[in-house]
Amino acid sequence: MSGGTVRNPAGDAAGGPAGARTRGAATTPGSRMAALARAELTLLGRSRATVVAAVLVPFGLPFSLRPVVDDMNVEDSGLSVGLVLLPAAIGFSLLFGVYSALTGIYTARREELVLKRLRTGELRDVEVVAGSALPVFTMGLVQCLVLAVGCTAFLDVPAPEAPHLAVLGVLLGLVMCSALGAVTASVTRTVESAQVTTLPFVLVSMVASGVTVPLELLPGRLASGFELLPLSPVITLVRGGWSGDLSAYEALGALATALAWTVLAVFAVGRWFRWEPRR
Repeated sequence: MSGGTVRNPAGDAAGGPAGARTRGAATTPGSRMAALARAELTLLGRSRATVVAAVLVPFGLPFSLRPVVDDMNVEDSGLSVGLVLLPAAIGFSLLFGVYSALTGIYTARREELVLKRLRTGELRDVEVVAGSALPVFTMGLVQCLVLAVGCTAFLDVPAPEAPHLAVLGVLLGLVMCSALGAVTASVTRTVESAQVTTLPFVLVSMVASGVTVPLELLPGRLASGFELLPLSPVITLVRGGWSGDLSAYEALGALATALAWTVLAVFAVGRWFRWEPRR
């Protein structure tokens, strides 16, 4: 999943930030992150395993659930097949296209000493972490948009009643899963073991966060507990944004939970992110 080793991902034809300092040209955080993001995008395109896991899996899995959803009698809970599969598709995109992909990317760059070399240049720590995630973040955003349009067109999903909730849910999910990917990379020794370290969060989210089974179908007390999981408020906001059934209290509760997990994940990155290879 690493996509190869790069000597100076943030560099340009003249030697990157070091070359810029030599010429006396000023750089900005935006330009430095853009240079790093371009290099990461190139590496991402060279890694077939990452592309398959990040692109094809999120597109294929939701529609494979169609027969299962048809047997759930979701209409009794005020839902439709489309309102189950659309949030599921976005959830799979966040889990596989963003979280799992970034865990492998951060691990690979750390073990190849790329992250360590980047810190010796002009790039600040936050720019290294954010710049490395930018291509996957953007790809995840585009993927969510494509999935939303596709589900709307082919699953008879109506236009969202509260689009602002769906947008907030997707954006919070992208930031949260990006940060959680960096946190998981901190406890991942090799790129190969990333398939194991990401498994707990992926499985728990798929089963208990409303991705495969809507929380509306679960017993009340169990559903209330599952609502506190990291990805649950994201799925709730996306589904509620389309159905328009979320009350102001429910929407604020989901937003507060998602923000709390996002802030906690970002704090964990700043506190425990590893820059040196694990030995």
